Amino acid sequence: MRYELLDTPDFGMVRIGFDQPGEQMLVESAAMVARHSAIDMKTQMQGGLMAAAKRKLLGGESLFQNTFTATQPGQELWIAPGPEGDLVALEMNGSYEVMLNSGAYLASAPTVTLDSKWGGAKGFFSGTGFFLLKCTGHGPLFFNAYGGIHAVDVGPAGYICDNNHIVGFTSGLDYTVTKVGGLKSLFLGGEGLVCRFHGQGRLWMSTRSGNALATFLHPFRRVQRSSN
Repeated sequence: MRYELLDTPDFGMVRIGFDQPGEQMLVESAAMVARHSAIDMKTQMQGGLMAAAKRKLLGGESLFQNTFTATQPGQELWIAPGPEGDLVALEMNGSYEVMLNSGAYLASAPTVTLDSKWGGAKGFFSGTGFFLLKCTGHGPLFFNAYGGIHAVDVGPAGYICDNNHIVGFTSGLDYTVTKVGGLKSLFLGGEGLVCRFHGQGRLWMSTRSGNALATFLHPFRRVQRSSN
């Protein structure tokens, strides 16, 4: 199997080339852009009803996912996320786990296992949610974000990231939620809570935030006035 990232970081898309019949790719619902017509597509609840419902309710992913299976060498599959932005292709080797924020997962090989992970009550304040999507196993994993994605290797000194810009991180990292400054900064400075990461691993953060975009657009929204 081969893959290539195209049109990143603005309008990312993945082109997947199958080398052998039977090679498969598990893809989020509605993420397919195009494919060879002979590629087989099967829509199902991965892992059964309970596992799929758990990922949907707790991890924020689709209840149904599509499995694309090559029927002959040289076939291609094109996939892209819903929001405009960047993509990351990560070759999982079984030596670590990747925790993804809700909505960041795009696709993976069937040998990559997806599950939800309890992030503790701190997840409510961090903006990542109570649960994260835990990815383990071997093979390619693709995830996305609104805006560009920047990777930082976190060491003993730790790292601070705004809660609205976290895309994912490896299992060697943990975080605590704290204020970026005093109460004045929290309520008047436009900076709220941040995540202070510690441990050893990699952090992926987005250059744009959907919440920040919504705040920017809010004053320009059309308001329906009452005729009374």
